[in-house]
Amino acid sequence: MFISRRTALCALTLTLASPLLPSAAHAQTTWPSQPLKIIVPFAPGGSSDFIARLIAKPLGDALKTTVVVENRAGNAGNVGAAFTAQATDQHTVMLS
Repeated sequence: MFISRRTALCALTLTLASPLLPSAAHAQTTWPSQPLKIIVPFAPGGSSDFIARLIAKPLGDALKTTVVVENRAGNAGNVGAAFTAQATDQHTVMLS
């Protein structure tokens, strides 16, 4: 049986990463300690805003926290990206 290099590399990666998975899952149990903020770098009413609002409720239910969608439009998305990059908390993500 022939195994491709890509398959062998994937198997090796999974084998080496498997001991890290239980500790990583354990470390994330207290992560959403405050509301999660989704930054949409475009104007309200667009497709990105629609998708963010569509996933906010199921994501909040799964994480058992409040999810806020915030639009930061301007400069072709750079305003929202800069705001997300400068966020000091670990509860701000950007939908792009």
